[in-house]
Amino acid sequence: MEEKHTQPQGQLSQPEPKHFSTSSMTTSRNLLLISNSTMYNQGYLDHCEDEIKDILTGVTKVLFIPYARPSGISYEEYTKKARERFALMGIDLESIHHSGHKRVAVYNSKAIFAGGGNTFVLLDTLYEQNILGMIRDVVNNGVPYIGTSAGANIAGLTIKTTNDMPIVHPKTLDALALVPFNINPHYIDKDPSSTHMGESRETRIREFLEFNDVKVLALREGAMLRVNDDHAYLKGNSARVFIEGKYPSEHQPGDSLDFLLS
Repeated sequence: MEEKHTQPQGQLSQPEPKHFSTSSMTTSRNLLLISNSTMYNQGYLDHCEDEIKDILTGVTKVLFIPYARPSGISYEEYTKKARERFALMGIDLESIHHSGHKRVAVYNSKAIFAGGGNTFVLLDTLYEQNILGMIRDVVNNGVPYIGTSAGANIAGLTIKTTNDMPIVHPKTLDALALVPFNINPHYIDKDPSSTHMGESRETRIREFLEFNDVKVLALREGAMLRVNDDHAYLKGNSARVFIEGKYPSEHQPGDSLDFLLS
């Protein structure tokens, strides 16, 4: 296991921005929340390249959050993969794990990209490094945020609708709360021809709703949510919205999902 970095001692070289509570979200959000980073028979981020370039219009450098890292690869390997892909789009990428002072790196960021992997590991490390609140603040002040899979999961209120195993134990499941609902990426519909007798993804989300009064956006593979200020649009593929006491609603690419932000 790669050694985790600890918070450096001393004062910030930059003043910290005012903290915003989740109950007083600003309307300067600029988010791209992507179900998955790779589609079958396509390369890394190929299916969402146009949306990434759109949200990063005018941005030349991105801060990468590799902490969810997929099993079997190091921060360095994950960063190399992301850096090479963003270079093809004409954008420089630097990983936060290279920064000596991570809170200052977040504060100075022009855009943030949180990659996929294990959501519990990602959230636990953000708390450990004491940067989750800082990410929330800069993004709520207009810094573009891109999240794939686990990176999309943590944009919601909590990570209670992740598909991942809790291989580590964050101090809380509360996440970035960039949007006032939860996200379930990689949503899979039950196959009526399957002989599998276990719970479906829909069943698991319904279980969540029995104990949590929170909307859930279930993104199928290829689906993306684009949030700009107080407007949200579905891109790429269809998705479902789960609300307690209601039948799940189906939504198609191009549909407005503004109601999720209310």
